[in-house]
Amino acid sequence: MVFYEVSVEVRADLREAFVHYMRSKHLPEILATGCFRHIRFDQASDTLFRSCYQAETEADFQRYLEQHAPAMRADFMQHFPEGCTPSRVVFKDLFSLHA
Repeated sequence: MVFYEVSVEVRADLREAFVHYMRSKHLPEILATGCFRHIRFDQASDTLFRSCYQAETEADFQRYLEQHAPAMRADFMQHFPEGCTPSRVVFKDLFSLHA
């Protein structure tokens, strides 16, 4: 399992537009690629958000990076050329416990 997280610090005046874009366009389009089986969108503060993407395999994640990420990032930049600062991190599942 691969967990890909993108955190975005959003300028306060862009917050509503950012949330709308993520919910109505960006995240549904990423899910439609078939590379991820689950996506979460979370808010930590008024201006800090994160998207968590869960890929079943490393191959699925790599397919996203190679075939889809450039277009998704370009579209994001068209909508938010300034005022949003993303950071990305990838986690690989080492161990899980379930109740």
